[in-house]
Amino acid sequence: MKFVVLLFHNKTAMNLQEIFTARLKDARKRRKMSQEALGVAIGLDESVASTRINRYEKGIHQPDFITLAKIAEVLQVPPAYLLADDNLAAWLLAHCTEDKNA
Repeated sequence: MKFVVLLFHNKTAMNLQEIFTARLKDARKRRKMSQEALGVAIGLDESVASTRINRYEKGIHQPDFITLAKIAEVLQVPPAYLLADDNLAAWLLAHCTEDKNA
């Protein structure tokens, strides 16, 4: 599996919420999962799964820590990857996980 490193050139312009939403969407798409499939996989009811994940990706709502951990597990990335505000750290986290799961 290949990971795309999202480049955040200006950290002051991109807050943690924006980083999370970008990394979440990227990780979901790399897994070729729909928003609904991800939501159902983390235990959300099918009737709200797509909407909830969409709101996480748009930054309208934020998941709690338990939900964040479930999302990371399903997407096969460490929770820290979804919040890493440093590109090198995100890359290392993604690739260390890739090797561990290989």
